[in-house]
Amino acid sequence: MLIYTLQKRILEGEQLTREEAIKLSQLADKDTLYKAAGEIRDQKCGRHFDTCSIINARSGRCSENCKWCAQSVVFKTHIAEYELIDEEKCIELALSNAAYGVDKFSFVTSGRSLSDRNIDKICEYARKIKAKADIHLCASMGLLNKSQLNRLKEAGILRYHCNLETSPHYFSQLCTTHSTEDKIRTIRAAREVGMEVCSGGIIGMGEQMEDRIDLALTLRDLHIKSIPINVLNPIPGTPLEKMSPLNDTEILTTIALFRFINPDAYLRFAGGRLLIRHIEEKAIQAGINAAIVGDLLTTIGSRVKEDMAKVKALGFTTD
Repeated sequence: MLIYTLQKRILEGEQLTREEAIKLSQLADKDTLYKAAGEIRDQKCGRHFDTCSIINARSGRCSENCKWCAQSVVFKTHIAEYELIDEEKCIELALSNAAYGVDKFSFVTSGRSLSDRNIDKICEYARKIKAKADIHLCASMGLLNKSQLNRLKEAGILRYHCNLETSPHYFSQLCTTHSTEDKIRTIRAAREVGMEVCSGGIIGMGEQMEDRIDLALTLRDLHIKSIPINVLNPIPGTPLEKMSPLNDTEILTTIALFRFINPDAYLRFAGGRLLIRHIEEKAIQAGINAAIVGDLLTTIGSRVKEDMAKVKALGFTTD
């Protein structure tokens, strides 16, 4: 059977080709595909489940025109807007997540890039958190340069997140104010200053399965080992507000293909989790081994305690 032939090759260290991934996506026996993907995860990654929590550290007023996003000033989404979250609130949330055993805490800010003044403030927040808790710090602050990224790293923020969002081919249909190339430059700059990198995308924005495969392949080429997979949660007021949701099979097949293409990466539940709550367990069986826990930016996420209990009940460790 093709599924197990390709699984065997991947477990032996070979890579899936684009053509092979497309063939897998077209197979009727989806349950076998999901099972094989989960077996790849178990053999390549073990049964550790990586967790992170995020804080919406700057909200709204973004100059970019990403069609899916509530943060853009171009669209009327009526979200809360603020320049930077209060220091005390930020530190309190980080310490709370650390107490629950969450692995990582990420500062997420709206905008094409964060100002130097606000980067300095975030660095101060980070130093105070690191002085009080043993939690890994991450940041997602747009298209920063090497100097700015290095300041974050020196403050104890060791991982940088910059989603590619979709395939390089399809990205220009969703955003025209920056490009996939801009994002890749940021990813490479973060690597050059010694930061780890997290990058993934959103599915359900009108792209084809081939676009999702191309995204997974691009992430593999960039050696990304933490890959958030968001499912579009259409935001009223954005151009994608009336986008039809993906069916369960498309979502689960996408996850399994990402696992076949990126066998040793953390594939991370991210935005849109409430839309797929009914298939969360199947998604984990198909290769997921990480999650953003707690509340997610401008849409409601899952609570930390509930998430941690669910993961442990499925036989994963979170230590």
